[in-house]
Amino acid sequence: MQLLDAAGIYVISDLGEPNLSINRQDPEWNVELLNRYTAVVDSLAKFTNTIGFFAGNEVPNNLSYTGSSAFVKAAVRDTKAYIKSKGYHAMGVGYAADDLPSVRANVAAYFNCGPTEDQIDFWGYNIYEWCGNSDYVTSGYKDRVAEFSQYSVPSFFAEYGCNTQGGGAAGRKFTEIEAIYGSNMTEVFSGGIVYEFFQEDNDYGLASVDGTAISTLADYAPFSSQLNAATPTGVNSASYSPTNTAGQSCPAVASTWAVAATGLPPTPDQSVCNCMMATLTCTVNTKNVNDTQLGDLFGLVCGYNDGKACTGILTNTTTGQYGAYSMCSPSEKLSQAFDTYYQQQNKASTACDFDGAAQVVKAAGAASSCSSIIAAATSGGATIPSGTGSGSATSTSKKSEATGMVFSASLGMGKYFAVGFTLVAVISGAGMVLL
Repeated sequence: MQLLDAAGIYVISDLGEPNLSINRQDPEWNVELLNRYTAVVDSLAKFTNTIGFFAGNEVPNNLSYTGSSAFVKAAVRDTKAYIKSKGYHAMGVGYAADDLPSVRANVAAYFNCGPTEDQIDFWGYNIYEWCGNSDYVTSGYKDRVAEFSQYSVPSFFAEYGCNTQGGGAAGRKFTEIEAIYGSNMTEVFSGGIVYEFFQEDNDYGLASVDGTAISTLADYAPFSSQLNAATPTGVNSASYSPTNTAGQSCPAVASTWAVAATGLPPTPDQSVCNCMMATLTCTVNTKNVNDTQLGDLFGLVCGYNDGKACTGILTNTTTGQYGAYSMCSPSEKLSQAFDTYYQQQNKASTACDFDGAAQVVKAAGAASSCSSIIAAATSGGATIPSGTGSGSATSTSKKSEATGMVFSASLGMGKYFAVGFTLVAVISGAGMVLL
């Protein structure tokens, strides 16, 4: 980082990494992810050339996964709040978006709507429309400029450099650089980040590395030549007065958009999970349950009594409703569902069994501070199960009498999770440092 700083290079880093990021197929915003994201912030905040972070990279990349946007936006909200709480130097939190016509307009509007503390600080566009010897109009660049002319946060190309024409990366001429840094675009887009510096299997590299030796590849020279020839103009920051300060209108829920305008997943807080666990008298029997069984067990308990036992852990992006304990670990969430069902069944001995997966325990007893902790967790609209301990439930523990709710397995972040807790439909983020 210090060498980059000495070279005048600023850094925008991904917060996630391939195995610890928001999974578009089974999205969550939980304690483990928040800890990862804040750790990245902590590690890079000491460097003054760190100017921002990506909270997600191409997460909702088609119509099946638009609901995952809510979890990315919650990550934006909480990472921004963390940076502010630590008193770090100004660093933005933004999003890198796929250039897919069916989702790009709604995704852009959603991350730029609502309270400013929830909005992205910048928009990165992964755009590969300029292939070969194209031009400003044919490539679609003109249309993208028109779309973002009134966007209220800085926008730039987070990835560019199409290699599908002219013999792969070696055939790239980078004639788009003249347009990106020309008068047609610089008032809307603040340059771009070429994809990518180091060569990988996808053949987009400008340079290759062998041990400690780095050598440039065929398209490094045209890239360098085009970049050095660019003559962007700008405005002195001291005299700059933005006119496009208003955010967008949130997109409405529709067949092409599965996210409510209001309501986000709660801020992850391990103390909430600890307080919840301290009150339980029916929990997961960890001696009898392994990671691969958790998905089926969630499907079982949440399938009873119209899913009422799982109110505290479910998420519904189309209504903006999120369980207060949806942030907790898989084992903690399953314990919470087991206990709620157990209480609803008047603590019947058969209601805390699940073929040995559950066990009756003595409640540890919540700390005196827990009432205020849980109250704070639900103050933003997060839900907890109703009827716990009321004895009014009439559901059954027989699978044959359960509702038709289906919880299918997925490649969730926990390696064992079930898609079913979220009513939305690999891994986002490449863990890369963008220079």
